[in-house]
Amino acid sequence: MTALTLPNHPTKQDFRMAMVVARREIRDSFRDWRIIIPIFVLTLVFPALMNFTASRLLNFVADFGAEVIANQLIPFLLLVVGFFPMSFSLIIALETFVGEKERKSMEPLLSTPLSNGQLYAGKMLAALVPPLSASYLGMAVYMIGLAISVDWRPELQLVVQTILLTTIQGIIMVAGAVVVSSQATSVRAANLLASFIIVPMAILIQAEAAALFWGNHDGLWWLLLALTITAVVLMRMGLSLFNREELLGRDIDQIRLGWMVRQFWGYFSGKTLLGDGQFGKLTAGRYPNPLTWLKQTLAIVPSLWQPMGALALAVLGAAVVGIVMARQFPFPDDLKTQLNGQNLLTNLAGLEVYLAALPLFIVGQNVRAVLLQTILGIFTLGVLGVLIFMLPWGLISFIAMQFYLAGENPAQFLLATVVPHAIVELPALLLIGAAALRWQTVTFVPLSNISLSEMFIIRAAEFWRVLLALGIPLLLLAALLEAYVTPQVLQLVYSG
Repeated sequence: MTALTLPNHPTKQDFRMAMVVARREIRDSFRDWRIIIPIFVLTLVFPALMNFTASRLLNFVADFGAEVIANQLIPFLLLVVGFFPMSFSLIIALETFVGEKERKSMEPLLSTPLSNGQLYAGKMLAALVPPLSASYLGMAVYMIGLAISVDWRPELQLVVQTILLTTIQGIIMVAGAVVVSSQATSVRAANLLASFIIVPMAILIQAEAAALFWGNHDGLWWLLLALTITAVVLMRMGLSLFNREELLGRDIDQIRLGWMVRQFWGYFSGKTLLGDGQFGKLTAGRYPNPLTWLKQTLAIVPSLWQPMGALALAVLGAAVVGIVMARQFPFPDDLKTQLNGQNLLTNLAGLEVYLAALPLFIVGQNVRAVLLQTILGIFTLGVLGVLIFMLPWGLISFIAMQFYLAGENPAQFLLATVVPHAIVELPALLLIGAAALRWQTVTFVPLSNISLSEMFIIRAAEFWRVLLALGIPLLLLAALLEAYVTPQVLQLVYSG
């Protein structure tokens, strides 16, 4: 199996072999009239239709003096012209693996000495080139037609952004479709799963249209950055998940709830542990005692240093964003006058009535935030989870900067209101967030000799072990500090 593994860094041989696969696939695609005719129609006929629509739009709004609106809507039609041919990339990409498997033409290709990475890259490139070429040609036909019919020429920035957006969107759709094709067991199932790709991309086109309508070209550059990151993530996921043995051996997928529950309980309870070969091993068929279970949970912590470091960088990024936003949107003068220690002490006095119930309330809020962060992160590959994790720290940084702009000492504010309990709360949230992030990004670095479903269950069990054994006790300690120690520090700092 060493010949089929992907090296750490691509070599010239990898690119050459990927191009061999791509040339074969592209040649077969251009021989299929069911692919060529729709692409030809969308390349020549559809741009002409959009050209006619744009000219009618210009003539219509000219009667009402609204040329500016037309000039903002016409670039949207350019995006549509580029997007529709790219939609055919889904059809080609969905056929790359599961289609050939159903036609029994996959076995000879998989028996070659190509590595999984070379085969995946070649198939993805082959699915991307024909529709992307059609998109470029369609946009060229559309812009040439507009230049001839209504003498409209786009700005260079708009052309560059449109070409980059079309390219990145095509890569995202193809990468997602190849992942679906490599994991699905039938073309029917792959086509149904493709709706999870085309629907978000259609919504994205609407967001791009809104940015173009308001002339927010800077926002499109940020959108391009986000889409580029998404494309890299999806390609990394595809490389991690693609395995030719599973592709040939998987005939049907079943939802085995009983097996899932047993596997989760085995890993959560400590009855099943990961062995040296990453296979689940029973601990003599017995459940560990609470102390052993706690030691097993503590043994998970060293594997969380990397995601904890990523979340720590996210906290620093949130602090920087909070400072920048505070400078751009400072509080009005009448509100700045209220940012002082005396008002903090006055507000603190109003909380003394609720002091007894405050720790449980704080713990409940933190646990709800952690669960929301985890659930949303699972469906977004960790993106929303990280953003929710960053939110409170960005708000704290924003308020501290507002204190600075009001002439107060922000370090004094942080020392009095945040630091006493954050000493415990921040490490606890980093620990829980790291376990959640490793669960949410389980598709990026799968374990050897373990299926994706079992790996997902293992990471879920590890998250709940970390949350219940370490996270909640630390959050409870932080809540006690926030309820009883932080107010005393606040009074000490500002009353003296």
